[in-house]
Amino acid sequence: MRGSVVFWIRTVKLIGLTGGIGMGKSAAGEWFRTRGLPMTDSDQVAREVCAAGSPALNEIASRFGPEVIGEDGGLLRGELAKRVFDDARNRADLEAILHPRIRASWKAEAERWREDGRAVGAVQIPLLFETGAESEFDAVVCLACSPEVQRARLKDRGWDEEEAAQRIASQLPIREKMERSDFVVWNESGLLELGEQLERVLRVLGVAEE
Repeated sequence: MRGSVVFWIRTVKLIGLTGGIGMGKSAAGEWFRTRGLPMTDSDQVAREVCAAGSPALNEIASRFGPEVIGEDGGLLRGELAKRVFDDARNRADLEAILHPRIRASWKAEAERWREDGRAVGAVQIPLLFETGAESEFDAVVCLACSPEVQRARLKDRGWDEEEAAQRIASQLPIREKMERSDFVVWNESGLLELGEQLERVLRVLGVAEE
């Protein structure tokens, strides 16, 4: 196991769910929810953090221009993506705006789980290692699959090869994520097999809840 976790989460086993894009993080998160286990999704937190009128959205508009804001005052994610996924400096600026707020939000949620006496909770974070968040968790689970399956899933989302390549290149290679994680869940066989693997992870951690 990597280094000790910080004091505020000692009484709840906090699991970080990460992995490559299109490799099953959302499916794993849904499995936690269907089991009735506490779960939060950093992508959803990001949407809440940059809601219309929020300080984060104001900072984004100031940095990237009013063109990324729609008529309803909300963020035009497609316009913003054009500015960040092929530009490392722009991406770093966006992350500096969002990531501290996102981390503060899910840490507050984990504190509520601790106060509720929950045995285990999970946080879904695509850029877990990229943001240096691994020390916040008792265990990191990496969802992974083959490059061929990953490309097929991204194609099913309607992304062309260039869009998929940009998204993949914006993250650490999946091999590195696998090597740095405590558990690897290979997600190619379906939801049943995915759930069985996640159940084994909880048993190893000693926190399998009924």
